[in-house]
Amino acid sequence: MKTRANVLLYNVIAVIVGLAISMALLAFMHVNPFEVCGKALSKIITDKYNLGEILVKATPLIFTSLAFAFTYKANLFNIGAQGQFLMGSIVAVAISLALQGKVPTFVLLLIVLVASFAAGGAVGGLIGAAKAKFKANEFLVSMMSTYVISNFMDYLLRTSLQETKAEYMQTDAIASSAYLPNILPGTRVHLGFVLAVVVAILVSVLLNHTQLGYQIRAVGRNPNAANLGGINAGLIYIISFAIAGGLAGLAGLTEINGVQHMLLREFNASIGSYGIGIAILANGNPIGCIFASLLFGFLNIMGTTMGRLPGMNIPASIIELIEGIVMICVIASYALRYFVDNRNKKKQMRKAGV
Repeated sequence: MKTRANVLLYNVIAVIVGLAISMALLAFMHVNPFEVCGKALSKIITDKYNLGEILVKATPLIFTSLAFAFTYKANLFNIGAQGQFLMGSIVAVAISLALQGKVPTFVLLLIVLVASFAAGGAVGGLIGAAKAKFKANEFLVSMMSTYVISNFMDYLLRTSLQETKAEYMQTDAIASSAYLPNILPGTRVHLGFVLAVVVAILVSVLLNHTQLGYQIRAVGRNPNAANLGGINAGLIYIISFAIAGGLAGLAGLTEINGVQHMLLREFNASIGSYGIGIAILANGNPIGCIFASLLFGFLNIMGTTMGRLPGMNIPASIIELIEGIVMICVIASYALRYFVDNRNKKKQMRKAGV
């Protein structure tokens, strides 16, 4: 309990410091940060559409943060959630375009859901297999897989998936019959948000209350001891990465069928990296990923609203600036916490005469 409280304290301080630095930068731009934040916050809380956008922005972030958090429990680092997300998006748009109008919406969305999960899971599974079979560094392999899939997507957008007129690197828009249902009239909030929350709860149950979850955590603590205990660490690597990749693939479903309705080049290029920071902020807790994603969804809408305030001349890049600064502070707090914990352990070992 004390450890959880320390983690929460570190993370809260990191977010506060990040926001304070962001406000200081606004002051350097000769803008009153309190006035700007007050006006932006007022516009958000008084507008149902803006409030809904927080949920819309948080939805894919829940999935990509879960993709990192899941492997983290096995002491693995899935840096390739961006690529797994793109693979899920490719499959989602391809199947939607192929089946729209031919099968009922419910059936189409169910097929796309399974296929997107499988596509992302296939990418993740290959990374896990490389780790299990060749002891490859999963950090590097997963990171490089993003570049491979990104270029694969560019190839498809120039060939088989390119829009009908063949003028732009994008697909045709999917039909409304392939959209995820809207669950909050007057906003863009779709069923994907509910799916993300349900999946996060299921992931929490899987990790903490099932035999597979116990095996994943055991391998994360000590793979050699886990092997001696009859747990196949290599198989756990593959399963962990496959599930994590599938979770990131579901983010592709929610963005294609819930928001964008087409696949574009440079599609949500930072969603994977933000997922890593969000998972760190949540300390790898699946339920915490929901709330951390909502925080970053709020920051995104806050930055967007600031940029639209009349007479303020705040650049649109303020969105990435605020999120980036908070992200850096969160990662720095993780490094600091790791350093302090290690130092305390060494002190305890010295006192014990070890």
